[in-house]
Amino acid sequence: MTYLDPPGGHHGRPAVPSAEATAALARCVSVEPAKFAAAHWGHTPLLSRAADLPDPSGFTDLLSPADADELLSRRGLRTPFLRVAKDGQLVAASRWTGGGGAGAEIGDQVLDERVLEQYASGATLVLQGLHRIWPPLVDFARDLGLALNQPLQINAYLTPAGSQGFATHYDTHDVFVLQVDGRKHWRIHPPVLPDPLEKQQWGGRADEVAATAQGPAALDVVLAPGDALYLPRGWLHSAQAQDASSLHLTVGIRAFTRYALVEELLALAAEDQRLRASLPFGIDVADPDAIEPELTETVEALRDWLLRADPGAVAARLRQRAWPAARPAPIRPLAQADALATLDADSRLTLRPGLRWQLVPHDPETVAVRLFDRTITLPASCEPAARALLTGTVTRVGDLPGLPDDADRVTLARRLLREAVLVPALTG
Repeated sequence: MTYLDPPGGHHGRPAVPSAEATAALARCVSVEPAKFAAAHWGHTPLLSRAADLPDPSGFTDLLSPADADELLSRRGLRTPFLRVAKDGQLVAASRWTGGGGAGAEIGDQVLDERVLEQYASGATLVLQGLHRIWPPLVDFARDLGLALNQPLQINAYLTPAGSQGFATHYDTHDVFVLQVDGRKHWRIHPPVLPDPLEKQQWGGRADEVAATAQGPAALDVVLAPGDALYLPRGWLHSAQAQDASSLHLTVGIRAFTRYALVEELLALAAEDQRLRASLPFGIDVADPDAIEPELTETVEALRDWLLRADPGAVAARLRQRAWPAARPAPIRPLAQADALATLDADSRLTLRPGLRWQLVPHDPETVAVRLFDRTITLPASCEPAARALLTGTVTRVGDLPGLPDDADRVTLARRLLREAVLVPALTG
């Protein structure tokens, strides 16, 4: 398939990460990105001390203890944006939620006085999905996600002095731990199941996890404010706050795996008639001898089909899985509507930050802009102008190439502005 992507780009993602994306990754690791990718990504933990990171002042600009208090008290949080854990178990939400008073009677709202009760008794508070609700983390998640080219999420963990919210466990996603405030003691052990998939949760191996946690740690360290820790999925870990309360951010990266390719290949294999064939009439599926010849023929048919598998079809399915998991920057609906009302040839527009796109031929008369949630069809004559707008540079509407007059340029710009593909460029 031919892609009409901008020079130097690939399917709507810059060939070289932006300065913001590079800076976001540099805040998390104390080594060069190439070394991190080769020596640590998906393989081994990496401890980065604050003094070795570009901003040794730490991460309070992303979320401070005062910010956490703001979220817990004045933002009307609802489940599941908060979890509470104590002694390795989750505390039932009914113990810290309720109605919010007149005009806000919905019963799953976080109640500050009940949260205080839980926290003061030693419970850990987990603020979840902060990449959706806290502006500095919305921006940080977008930039880091572009650097990694992976969907991610950000939670915050507030643990009282001397407490431990969760027993030793492993995650099925990679994580960056960013210590914001206080000190926390981490004990890291090698995996009992390397590279676990999302469906291979640690609870199914609880005995192995507990036994391994009794052995020597691969890493035994106290994180201080400004320190960062990378853990690949599967590595066992536990963490305990020290002599004061602790606040850290956990960035969870949902890495794509080869098993994801297997899943999509099997979904596409339904196109092969040999693999859709019924088993013989009356076959006893519990009898290995009866199944063996059918299995042999099925494996042969599957092998033949896999040798003809179309990488483009697999990539399209992975795109449908990946892109919706990483939303672009939020837009301001009212400001966007005002920009639509005043749009003219002198208006300056730019691509919505973080938006992934593909510009592809649709038919002889049209081109299609594929986005994370929909596809927009445009006349083929709009392709040069659309490509100019999608590059991410600030563009004056009247300077768009390939269209005969300003009326056509404004019409295209208005369509892409209304579809939230473009946003007004900041001036001054």
